[in-house]
Amino acid sequence: MSLPVLTQRFRSWLQPRRGLAIAEASIIGLVAALSAVFLKVGSGWLGTWRVHTSHVLPAWFALPLVGLVFGFLAGALVQRLAPEASGSGIPQVKATLGNVASALSWRVAIVKLLSAIIALGSGITLGRQGPTVQVGASLAAGMSRWVPTSPDHRRQMIAAGAGAGLAAAFNAPLAGVLFIVEELLQDLSGLTLGTAIIASFIGGVVSRLLGGRSLELNLQLLNYSNKFSLPEIPFFLLLGILAGLLGALFNHGIVFSIKSYRKLHISLPLRVALAGLISGIVVAMLPDYFRDNTGLREYMITGDTNASLALAVFVAQFMLTLIAFGSGAPGGLFAPSLILGSCLGHFIGVCESQLLGVGSLTTYALAGMGGFFSAVSKVPITAIVIVFEMTTDFNLVLPLMIVSVVAYLVADKVMPGSLYDKLLQLNGIVINKAAPVDGILRTLTAKDVMQQQVETLDAEMTLDEARQAFSRSHHRGFPVVEDSKLVGIVTQTDLTKIHNRHLPNDTPLREIMITSPMTVTPIHNLSNVLYLLDRYQISRLPVVQGRKLIGIITRADIIRVEAEHLNCEDAAPKLQPEPSYVVYQTRSPSIGRGRLLVPVANPETAAILLQMAAAIARDRHYEIECVQVMLVSRHTSPAETQVRTAKSRRLLRQAEVLAKKWHIPLHTQIRVAHDPAQAILETINEQHIDLILMGWKGSTSTPGRIFGNVVDTVIRQATCDVVLVKLGGGRRQEAEGRRQGEQDKNSPSSPLILPTQHSSPFTQHSFNRWLVPMAGGPNATVAIKLLPALVTLGNEPQIRLTQVFKPSEIKPDMTVLEQAIRQLMRRRKLSNTVIASPVQANSVAEGVINLVKTESYDVVVLGASREGLLQQVIQGNIPEAIASGVESTVILVRGAINK
Repeated sequence: MSLPVLTQRFRSWLQPRRGLAIAEASIIGLVAALSAVFLKVGSGWLGTWRVHTSHVLPAWFALPLVGLVFGFLAGALVQRLAPEASGSGIPQVKATLGNVASALSWRVAIVKLLSAIIALGSGITLGRQGPTVQVGASLAAGMSRWVPTSPDHRRQMIAAGAGAGLAAAFNAPLAGVLFIVEELLQDLSGLTLGTAIIASFIGGVVSRLLGGRSLELNLQLLNYSNKFSLPEIPFFLLLGILAGLLGALFNHGIVFSIKSYRKLHISLPLRVALAGLISGIVVAMLPDYFRDNTGLREYMITGDTNASLALAVFVAQFMLTLIAFGSGAPGGLFAPSLILGSCLGHFIGVCESQLLGVGSLTTYALAGMGGFFSAVSKVPITAIVIVFEMTTDFNLVLPLMIVSVVAYLVADKVMPGSLYDKLLQLNGIVINKAAPVDGILRTLTAKDVMQQQVETLDAEMTLDEARQAFSRSHHRGFPVVEDSKLVGIVTQTDLTKIHNRHLPNDTPLREIMITSPMTVTPIHNLSNVLYLLDRYQISRLPVVQGRKLIGIITRADIIRVEAEHLNCEDAAPKLQPEPSYVVYQTRSPSIGRGRLLVPVANPETAAILLQMAAAIARDRHYEIECVQVMLVSRHTSPAETQVRTAKSRRLLRQAEVLAKKWHIPLHTQIRVAHDPAQAILETINEQHIDLILMGWKGSTSTPGRIFGNVVDTVIRQATCDVVLVKLGGGRRQEAEGRRQGEQDKNSPSSPLILPTQHSSPFTQHSFNRWLVPMAGGPNATVAIKLLPALVTLGNEPQIRLTQVFKPSEIKPDMTVLEQAIRQLMRRRKLSNTVIASPVQANSVAEGVINLVKTESYDVVVLGASREGLLQQVIQGNIPEAIASGVESTVILVRGAINK
């Protein structure tokens, strides 16, 4: 048997099956239990050491110092190794199960485990139950990558790991299962329930065997007895209402605390250190029993009547938990919620005993635990089961149900929705409930999936030009447009059919195209699109609005959407970019007739771009707007993120120095943004920009992009004139740069060649020999208007206008070149520097590249050939082919878009 066959059989055996899922769930439960025990033992040992240290050293010194140092260590560990491990971890797990791309791995599990031990050992009032949920889910995610399982199977294993983590933390297997169903996965399928039950059962049992009881409660040894009676129902209702109101207030406080920390603009280690310091100072001023959270919980449940102590503990725990959680410290809200609920229940129990004297403080404290937990986490069934599994007292079920359900209803009325969803929304993540693939086909429309950049052919294009277009592209069909309106479609099959008809090569496409192609509108859903593709056995459908072509949709696009959904990669609604934020700006007098925008990013090319901008600004009497964009993570707000602008300001100050020498008004600004293209477009709209000049690499490796992510967006959406510059290189330019540098030393009258202090003659570019391919059209006119300004960059400029014509053409039409020459001759300085001559080649790109290489042109200026080829020049392969085929500088011009 061959090795490939064996490999295929092994992979087949590893494919998801019920038996494999059960075995995997068992291992996940065991590993989650061991990690939960390790977290409990480690944090408990550090907590004991901290309490002991506070008795050996002065508490006012020891507790704040331990909180500060341990908090900083925990924050630094998270920030450097796994930023996803901050907070409780449950929102991250929920995002992953909600088809949001989120990192859950072995690395996250280990960092979460260690950082939670350190953070909880520092004395901050957070719990270890939330971290165990993320640790269990991360371990399950890491294990699931070992086998080639489906995305659905992997989600179920991650959910099982999260449930096992919760079950191990509370020693409550049923609660782990219910938490998966009620909050995380919300799935009642047989495989989900089966794996969740097995993982949670093993996690809870192993944790109980190795780690003891969760909250150290042994009510039987404490002679606990339940004394529930009907007259107590109003008090339990009151307890539920108070728990719901205060739980909603607690959730509001959590959100407010996170936003407040972000306004401080400090790093995660400093935030957690600050929280640890504050917690240490406050706890040092409180009685000794506040230093041990476990003993405090037990006292609230089983201790003597003390209403004032219960209120003091509630207020202190409430505020300290908000301070700790808002910092991003690795810790959860489950344990604090139980403490707050027990204090609230203790207080209501004291009130009841003074009025009726029939109830039990322990009953009220335990019911309050379930009620407050339910109000905060919005999982009433899980809350009931957690407290029940900890006490195993059936007599507690009725009061527990009353308080938990009432608290949930009140809290959801005051603050609707899940707290974890709101925490995700603070980071720009919105979870859409996962829908089946057929649901996606019905909900997504053609506008959501279509390709907006469409390669088109012009109706007047010849048959020979169409064949060349097909040979350069991987597409098997092209829409045919006239004035941006769809008039037909032509495919490879059409060209094959007419081959036998022996039509002349100059036959226009309108005579052979399909004049009434099947189309869809933007609001057609994917089910309708797929039906049309199958019904007519075609592979693509143009998307039109009226008669205007706005996109195209193919079978491959629909398959891609289905695959992204199955692989949990549907990221469209997850991270919405916020508007950019101006953190620095300078203003000059507004004395110009217009404004020219120069985005600067690369210090090596900024000077030469500013030279070009200055040349245009002087010719048109424009002001220059110079912008630099600083990018921040989409998980943070640009307006709330701290950035360092020293380097950017230095670069902008160099631009200001150059502008003063040129006597040109220059404005500068630094924007903080999620997306550079969005920031540039916002600047264009806000500052009423007339022309934007920006650098261009000349090529891109990004699939589906023509010029690159940023340039593609700007050239497609900017309403002003756009000038892209790909700076040239090579030995000839270096030699010319050295010669230019020598001339600059001896000739103070040569304007605009003003290198920055970091420049050298070797970095200068030559701008003497200019090549301008033309074939008419609006962008050719824009390019001609720019030439008089741009050629002043050279000392002895020479301009050649050319037109590429096919070998099959006997005599080229020189009308376009003659009009351009007349336009340039109006400038006296250019009267003796312009020549015009056509060149014969099979394609525009080939003809231009050959001219540049044979006659050593310094700069190539590209506009559009004619109106029908504008789409190809801006969205096709010609500019990239020329830019990558020559070492000279290439300037691409696109005129303003009228909207």
